[in-house]
Amino acid sequence: MGEFELIRRYFLPVSEAGQHPAVLLGPGDDCAIQRVGEGQDLVFSVDTLVEGVHFPEHYSPEKLGWRSLAVAASDLAAMGADPVCFTLALTLPQADPDWLANFSSGLSSASRSFGLNLAGGDITRGPLALTLQVHGTVPVDSAIRRSGAKPGDLICVSGTLGNAAAALALLDLEFPTTEQVELLEHYHAPQPQLLLGRALRGSASAAIDVSDGLVADLTHLLGASGVAGAIDVGCLPLSGALAAQREDAINLALYGGDDYQLCVTIADTALKALPDAIRKQLTAVGRVRTGAGLVVDGGSAQAQPGGYDHFGSE
Repeated sequence: MGEFELIRRYFLPVSEAGQHPAVLLGPGDDCAIQRVGEGQDLVFSVDTLVEGVHFPEHYSPEKLGWRSLAVAASDLAAMGADPVCFTLALTLPQADPDWLANFSSGLSSASRSFGLNLAGGDITRGPLALTLQVHGTVPVDSAIRRSGAKPGDLICVSGTLGNAAAALALLDLEFPTTEQVELLEHYHAPQPQLLLGRALRGSASAAIDVSDGLVADLTHLLGASGVAGAIDVGCLPLSGALAAQREDAINLALYGGDDYQLCVTIADTALKALPDAIRKQLTAVGRVRTGAGLVVDGGSAQAQPGGYDHFGSE
């Protein structure tokens, strides 16, 4: 099967799974065309996933299809963006029809769920790797940046933390328990917080998605804002499955990656003004302070460096 037949058979159907009216021209030409409406800013982000680094070798292609787009879409959520489309550069060791059918199935499901239209891409031969660029829009000057946190703001997170990191040790289990299945679902099928991100536009002072671990990502946000922060570990939201499975649940919540929840800073008054349905998705875990750095336990201990870093050991 040649490259163009591969695209026609497995990826043109994906491009039809999440049709978006702003995509005027999708796969099949030299470039895609996206129309950005008047009064809108285009926001975009790119992520690369490499076999053996970002996902296990021989990983389920259907799960990889979902996961690869979810990881990229999470960056749009952090900016409060309305999702529009994505491109995919896929490097494959071989054109395996079964692998491709399952991968495109997972990718189609994610495309429909997130409202992201496949607009084009590239396919090459080599070690398995995926690069996805996602596009979204926001009203002019309304994107939530990392650089807006102010002393006195609450530090809040969505969902629960540490589940995906705990799942890493469970990926090879043949018969996982009910609690273990729950943790594995967080790894295999992350849910980018797109609706929440858009709801926080105009209310949150800063935001970042938790991909490399709460401590690592919050440290990035605080540094970009020129402020300090403190986390009360007693406030960290933990799932019952994580608490039941791991004695080191707090460390996983602080330093474990792959949660793809949102970490936002927000003034008390802005938080109280949010609709109940939005406010209930957030847990306050600390405060922004003047100065620099991040401490835990309300200021009793300096946060240790943590989170995933591709070149941290070099």
